[in-house]
Amino acid sequence: MVLALPEEFRPLRRAEYDQLIALGVFEDERIELLDGVLVPMSPIGPRHSSAIDLLTLILVRTLGDRARIRVQNPFAASDISEPQPDLLVAPLQDYDTEHPADAYLVIEVAESSLAKDRGRKLRIYAERGVPEYWIVDVVARRIEVHRDPSGSAFRSTCVFEQGEAIELLRFPDVSVHVLDVMR
Repeated sequence: MVLALPEEFRPLRRAEYDQLIALGVFEDERIELLDGVLVPMSPIGPRHSSAIDLLTLILVRTLGDRARIRVQNPFAASDISEPQPDLLVAPLQDYDTEHPADAYLVIEVAESSLAKDRGRKLRIYAERGVPEYWIVDVVARRIEVHRDPSGSAFRSTCVFEQGEAIELLRFPDVSVHVLDVMR
C-alpha cells in the first residue's frame, strides 16, 4: 500500500533521522531515508545476498587499498536522503563520525526493488553527482550501468549481459564480469 503525502509536509532531515537511530527508535526495522520519508527496505533473498557477497569479494580484492568498500551502510546523499545502497565504493578515509557523502560507485542489487532502484534511488544518486551507478538485476541476470549524472538523471546507460565485463569508471584497470556476479 502506497500512502499519498499531503501537498505540504515537512520532510525528516538526515541529522534528525541519525539522532532517532542513535536513540534506538527504529530498532528491528529495515528502513532508509529517501526524500525525507522513511521507506521500508525489501527483504533480501538468496540471489540478492549472493550477488552482494560476490561483488564485495571482487571489489575488496581489487580496490581494497584504493577505496573504502561499504556494504549496506548509509550514504549521506542529501539533507533529506540517507539511502543504504548494497555496495558503495567511497574515497579511502575514516567514517567514524560521518557517513560518506561522496562515492565513486554505488551499486544496488535488485530482486524485488527494481522500480525503486530505477526511479527514486537513481534520481537521488544522480542529484548527488555520483559518477557511476549500477543496478544488478538478479532476475534478468544483467547489470545496468548509469554514468555521467546531470540534474536528476544520468546521460549514459548501458546494459551488460552474461559474458560481458564492466570496466570501472574511476578504476579502469578493474573490470567486473557479469558472470562472476550472477552465476
